[in-house]
Amino acid sequence: MKKRVFTYEIQVRWGDSDRLGHVNNTRFVEYMQEARAHFLSSELAAVGARAGAMVVRKMDVDFLRPISDDSGPLKVDVTVVDVGTSSYTIHHVITNRHGAVCGTGDALLVAFDVKKERSRPLSDAERAGLERYLAPVRVC
Repeated sequence: MKKRVFTYEIQVRWGDSDRLGHVNNTRFVEYMQEARAHFLSSELAAVGARAGAMVVRKMDVDFLRPISDDSGPLKVDVTVVDVGTSSYTIHHVITNRHGAVCGTGDALLVAFDVKKERSRPLSDAERAGLERYLAPVRVC
């Protein structure tokens, strides 16, 4: 089974770079967040769902290669690693215009009830949208 990947393209913006001409490391996280927001809004809408409130509980990022002003357009690939009762993990891969991987990151998100200020179970529609991009488990 081939895993489904959501791809989002983003330009390197003028203000993203530091004085050395490299994209600041905090922008990697912003690129991932922007791709993830587009993924959630478009893919959940595709299955008739609307993304409820979510919070990032944890995020890990590996900075593998510098991004410069002329690295773009960048491609951010998004897949789902795990779906639990109220949380899920999204994997991001940022590649430059030459196809070189510049960074990867995992974000653990938790569905959140803003009125009760606590986690909530994922809806069936949210789960269906996420599971369409769930990476298959390898059996050795």
